[in-house]
Amino acid sequence: MKIDKYMPLYFLSSLGAGGLSVSFFMAFMFLIPHKNTPIPIFETILPYAIGEHGILISLSTIFIILGIIFFSFQHFKLLIWNFKEYNKFKNNGDINSILGTNNQISLMTIPLTLAMTVNVAFILGAVFVPGLWGVVEYLFPLALLAFLTIGFMAIKLFLQYFNEVLLQNKFNIEANNNFGQLISVFAFTMLAVGFAAPGAMSHNIIINSIGLFFCLFFLTISLILLIAYFASGFKGILKNGISIETTPTLWIFIPIFTLIGISLVRLEFGLIHHFELIKSPTYFFFLISSLISAQIFFGLIGYSVMKKVDYFKKYIDGNEKSPVSFALICPGVAFSVLGWFLINFGFVANGIVEKYSIFYFILLLPFIYIQYKTIKTFFILNKKFN
Repeated sequence: MKIDKYMPLYFLSSLGAGGLSVSFFMAFMFLIPHKNTPIPIFETILPYAIGEHGILISLSTIFIILGIIFFSFQHFKLLIWNFKEYNKFKNNGDINSILGTNNQISLMTIPLTLAMTVNVAFILGAVFVPGLWGVVEYLFPLALLAFLTIGFMAIKLFLQYFNEVLLQNKFNIEANNNFGQLISVFAFTMLAVGFAAPGAMSHNIIINSIGLFFCLFFLTISLILLIAYFASGFKGILKNGISIETTPTLWIFIPIFTLIGISLVRLEFGLIHHFELIKSPTYFFFLISSLISAQIFFGLIGYSVMKKVDYFKKYIDGNEKSPVSFALICPGVAFSVLGWFLINFGFVANGIVEKYSIFYFILLLPFIYIQYKTIKTFFILNKKFN
């Protein structure tokens, strides 16, 4: 990438690419039957790829596989680039420009992106490694260890920020006229959803319980900070307005709501699995519909503001460059992903829509369109910064 000055917010480029890889996997998750496993794996995907269900389905399956491969490659490529640039940023002392300021919170993009890396690796293993599910119970502890390591990093970075900025009265309230501080909430909810995966899927009650506990741990932290930072950011915006460059932070609620929703869905499955909770499709309908509604609300607010200040013309289609522009990828990914959950766990599971019907695919179209627009934006930004 060609940039004038490095900032940790460039980790959002790698995060967005990883998210797009996950968004392609959602088609496999909900369209390919996988009765014997909680997610589709190599053995269930292969028959669809080699044409056992028709040439059109085969081509569609191969297209999705290529999407997963391409955006996973972009994720790791941008992750490596970011760590190289971040090490230079830290070693030559440029990091001092953000330490002790509101912008120190941008360091939370590192554990946020690394948590996404674990998710991408898990998807790549499921899709491309034969027989992986036969040893998955041995992999879940490794996943927990990875998330614990990243979680420790996230808490350490947040406490350093808290001690250096908030406790020493260095926080600039006047400059807090955006929702950038919510990047910490984004990171903690990403960890929550990561822990929820083995919590929902493991047959071992110890692994299951550890995953569920730490999911609730990071989810609780996220909800506390979400309320606090929303209040302070909203107050700052009302008082001082919002700068053009930081307007994408209005959309940060969208990925946060998706991660909260998936965490709660996985918690439900985990409790059903080992704690004898009774499955309730009605709960899923209520939960996901509420979160989608909130996403639409914040989506409309953010779009109207960014349109009004010509953000898209300047920072997407124009010559202006800002690492914050990569923050536009995650909301698009998050909305399309939660859309799959709404239609399948909210509508199909409650008998509102029949799966694979024409109406089912019509309902999917808005979410696929958002995914398409997000992919297009990623390519525009990728070209601009290269």
